[in-house]
Amino acid sequence: MIKFSDEKLKEVQRIISFYPEGKQKSAVIPALHLAQKEFGGWLSVETMDYVASLLNIEPIEVYEVATFYSMYNLKPVGKYMFEVCHTGPCMLNGSDNIIKYIGDKLGIKPGETTADGMFTLKTVECLGACGYAPMMQLGKNYREHLTKEKVDVIINECRNNAAQNN
Repeated sequence: MIKFSDEKLKEVQRIISFYPEGKQKSAVIPALHLAQKEFGGWLSVETMDYVASLLNIEPIEVYEVATFYSMYNLKPVGKYMFEVCHTGPCMLNGSDNIIKYIGDKLGIKPGETTADGMFTLKTVECLGACGYAPMMQLGKNYREHLTKEKVDVIINECRNNAAQNN
């Protein structure tokens, strides 16, 4: 059964307290962030149902938010998630080629994770860095002006980092 640690449960209650009585649904976005972080980097139906119960709202109200925003993962993801922007400015600057290159290099398509669980490739809407196109988000960092050579360096950095942390 999915359940927050006591510390995270207190954090959810603290977040809920920011909103007026009856408006606890307003806490759904930060509660989902906490849940995703706490429960393996993705949101299962069971996890979303748990968040709904904590907020005293219908599960569908949580599903609507979780399925709308690309920042939520609805299936397990790799240790490193390449979120490549594929909207207009990035596309005009070659993001389609970068997406294809990453996919070919890792043997996956957008929305898939490598068999070793190391990498997930995801296409996302505008990340607000159009002047640095093509670009992607990797964790909390942006990687900008992507080229095939830069992608190779990024993949090697991730692999080296993973090897050092094992």
